[in-house]
Amino acid sequence: MPHWDWVTISALATAFGTLVLAVATFASVRSGNRAARNAERALLQGLRPLLFPSRLSDEPLKVSYVDRHWVRVPGGQGVVEVTPDAIYLAMSLRNVGSGLAVLHGWVVEPRQVTSQERAGHAPLDHFRRLTRDLFVPPGDIFFWQGALRDAAESVYGEVAQAVREESALTIELLYGDEEGGQRTVTRYALLPHRGEDGALVWLASVGRHWNIDRADPR
Repeated sequence: MPHWDWVTISALATAFGTLVLAVATFASVRSGNRAARNAERALLQGLRPLLFPSRLSDEPLKVSYVDRHWVRVPGGQGVVEVTPDAIYLAMSLRNVGSGLAVLHGWVVEPRQVTSQERAGHAPLDHFRRLTRDLFVPPGDIFFWQGALRDAAESVYGEVAQAVREESALTIELLYGDEEGGQRTVTRYALLPHRGEDGALVWLASVGRHWNIDRADPR
């Protein structure tokens, strides 16, 4: 049998103890990282907004523009007004998420875009920046507004033509949480409908959501 002296035994014991400590430290760090990720996810979940059209039963909202033009937006609907000076757009929104929604930008298309036709959202550099800060509180309603003022833009004439023909419009909104993260693009449709009184209303519906700063929900 080999002769084990106390120096060898001490060295082996020290090495074994170091190995046990390393394994315990690795397990502790891994557990701590997992706990930190879970805490981060819980924090982000608490800040995450998600915007749907408001309900038809929600109260109407008054919306003003920089040129002092006013519109009234009923619950669950949008407003599209073509005037000699501008095309005014607005939509009533409800935040079904748990965090404050900060609106960043928007895109309008003079037709109803479907996911079969185009799976992705419009390029981010195509979104028009809002000229005023708009926030939608969690569990509450507020509005989005936009205006087309340059008649030389092709989209100006196309939207005006779609309104004359009572065709659907597509609106895509870019928004995020109050920390500037968790950006989301949501696609909506504004669908023209003649009521019993013959008045034209624009019913709002939601089509799809895309996450910009994290994995998509599908």
